[in-house]
Amino acid sequence: MTGPTKYRKKPVEIQAVQWDGTAGGAAPIVNWILTGESTATYACSNPDRCAATGGDTPHCIEIHTLEGTMRADLGDWIIRGVKGEFYPCKPDIFAATYEPVESA
Repeated sequence: MTGPTKYRKKPVEIQAVQWDGTAGGAAPIVNWILTGESTATYACSNPDRCAATGGDTPHCIEIHTLEGTMRADLGDWIIRGVKGEFYPCKPDIFAATYEPVESA
């Protein structure tokens, strides 16, 4: 075996939306996900301490993928990948990986 070889991601276009952490913002995202191959639910990450009922735990969007259930929190980006799959991405990773596509 030789040493590691460097690789660069191929340029691909994806669709993404950043969740503002609100129930109103979650509904269109969940509906968008349901149009694809994934399923999603809007839920509180800790119902006993849910912010909606005066607690300090924020809501989350749970995205059910082939790799299991992934959780999107306030500020996370929800990405639709090249094969129609959905998954969450933390803002710092999103900023390091993606840039806006200029429209024609």
